[in-house]
Amino acid sequence: MTLTKDESGAESPDAVDAYTPSERRLERERHKRNRSRRATAIAALSTLVTAVVLYLVVVNAPGWQRTKETFFNGEYAREAFPKVLEGLWLNLRLLLICGVAVLVLGMLIAIARTLRGPVFFPLRVLAAAYTDFFRGLPLIINLMIVVLGVPALRLQGVTVDPVLLGGTALTLTYSAYVAEVFRAGIESIHPSQRAAARSLGLSNRQALRHVVLPQAVRRQVPPLLNDLVSLQKDTGLVSIGGAVDAVRAADIIVGRSLNYTPYIVAGLVFVALTIPMTRFTDWVTARMDRQRAQGGTT
Repeated sequence: MTLTKDESGAESPDAVDAYTPSERRLERERHKRNRSRRATAIAALSTLVTAVVLYLVVVNAPGWQRTKETFFNGEYAREAFPKVLEGLWLNLRLLLICGVAVLVLGMLIAIARTLRGPVFFPLRVLAAAYTDFFRGLPLIINLMIVVLGVPALRLQGVTVDPVLLGGTALTLTYSAYVAEVFRAGIESIHPSQRAAARSLGLSNRQALRHVVLPQAVRRQVPPLLNDLVSLQKDTGLVSIGGAVDAVRAADIIVGRSLNYTPYIVAGLVFVALTIPMTRFTDWVTARMDRQRAQGGTT
């Protein structure tokens, strides 16, 4: 280390010389870059070849022309697109409202299933029966029972709106799945966390609220996001009750034209809406995995 003079004229130790990587390290980094570029080129070429083969197989199929006219008609696609987008607004509202309701109800059911003490035994049994029943009942049957069965009862003050009834059926089914996700997160917290909170003077309710639940929810963010992605797609099932969402809007055009292109348009719209949420879920999962590997989260 050498001494140099600063601006005031006083002598100070010079900074350590800039690091110069060795030739061996430079060669290793060049090898990694070359290998990465080669892997990228192979992947791109493989993808291109696969796409070309699939395209040739499809377009050379005997019934391709008829299939193209029935499922990929540009005229009907242009007609259906604005109507599908208009109906999609209903799906988005259902996703927002049902998503909040599912999270709240699922959390309450999960807490009920994890309550301790014999006095809470009936509540635990009811919560377990709820999750077992609605996880086992197919969603489409649940929708038919609620959307078609409730109006048939002619109960005073009970809505017959297919949108509200469909949203209720979605909430009943998905809250059972989300409750199990929350319960798994709660039970994954080590008992020492609760014991430490109790030793600091917190009650059982305070320990659950301030210590257990924050950690449990943070751990279960990826599976919760996956459930919301599934809920987004299943909002299209409310159309069985007559609600004009994106799927029903496409179905109306199909019934009039006997051309199935509007279904393809509706499907692509849902896919375009789902992909960003799926990629966000993957990003959150990868980020949490990195933090756990570094000891950033429990």
